[in-house]
Amino acid sequence: MKIAMLTSSYPKYPGEVTAPFIEEIAAGVAARGHAVHVVLPRHRDLRRPAVDRGVHLHPYAYAPCRALNVWGYAESMAADVEVRGRVYLAALLALPAGLLALGRAARRMHADIVHAHWVLPNGPLGALAAAGRGVPLVISLHGSDVYLPERHHWLRGVAAWTFRRAAAITACSGDLARRAVALGAPEERLTVIPYGADGETFYPAGAEERARVRAAWGLAEGEALVLAVGRLVRKKGFEVLIRALPEVVAGAGSVRLLVAGAGDLRGELEALAREVGAQAYVTFPGAVERGQLPALFRACDVLAVPSVHDERGNVDGLPNVVLEGMASGAAIVASDVAGIPQVILPEETGLLVPERDVAALSQALIRLLQDPPLRLRLGRAARQRVEEELNWPAVAGRFERVYAQTMG
Repeated sequence: MKIAMLTSSYPKYPGEVTAPFIEEIAAGVAARGHAVHVVLPRHRDLRRPAVDRGVHLHPYAYAPCRALNVWGYAESMAADVEVRGRVYLAALLALPAGLLALGRAARRMHADIVHAHWVLPNGPLGALAAAGRGVPLVISLHGSDVYLPERHHWLRGVAAWTFRRAAAITACSGDLARRAVALGAPEERLTVIPYGADGETFYPAGAEERARVRAAWGLAEGEALVLAVGRLVRKKGFEVLIRALPEVVAGAGSVRLLVAGAGDLRGELEALAREVGAQAYVTFPGAVERGQLPALFRACDVLAVPSVHDERGNVDGLPNVVLEGMASGAAIVASDVAGIPQVILPEETGLLVPERDVAALSQALIRLLQDPPLRLRLGRAARQRVEEELNWPAVAGRFERVYAQTMG
């Protein structure tokens, strides 16, 4: 099959952490023998060859100046809560440029299918391009694209119009699928396809590597490492984790929290750590290259994923960090929200706590830090689930079946 994909985010260079799931889906489908061409906006930091991992990349220009180069790549929203003002002006340029680029790529490759990632903003462009070629449209939902029409009434009609024109819709979680149905998505066309993890890159560590990595990060002998990874935005819930840290230190002894990521809230989170008296126990290294993350997952004692619905109702669909931590055999404490309960089975592959519950989060962290056999059991079961079903080759196979059904 020949698939023309449209996305507004993609890892800007190998190892960069913007929307890695888009690259994995595209490369996984290409690895199954299909032609995959991805149309994406240009970015000042985009450094990818024209063909990478079997995927043909087609960056399109839209911004006449650097100030308007804010379309996609996690730059369109401030702290993932509200659209930045200049994005509306950028949209006037990026939307028609994206449509032209997608139509051109689909025509040249004789596309059998148009696949748009995020119903907004890319779904309507995908619908027009698919109609122009007379081929099926597949839409994939990833989280913020459903949040936007939930938040802005004027976008609901656009989302509903787009959903009706899709031959198939995929969502990374059942929660996201239910919310899409409430916005007008035909339930019979929806398929839930959770993300996967690369089990060859993310795997459990041996004692020697673990000790080496911990020493490189300056951990003292016997100091426990709690790891949190993600952009510093509201929906990651890192403020809840920082508020829980003093109690964790009091209950579990010497603990270091490493919050790996960059974003709009860094200054605010650092101030919060000082406010609660936890500044001595938390480190903010900024953005960590994707190539360094597997070693961090392997070195941590507990991986914390305290996701929340932010003040505007936005929430992650299914954080990649959960699956990568599972593949690494990490003991995970995560919030019981969105798609997380689909992959973290309580007391089996991790622990779940109510979102924003500081006391429950701190007690779960203390429990794991004080019980190494429990950490080992949860980590092994999580790794096994990744090996059996939550891996990128399996995910690509599910997308392949969706494509085949739409063509059939």
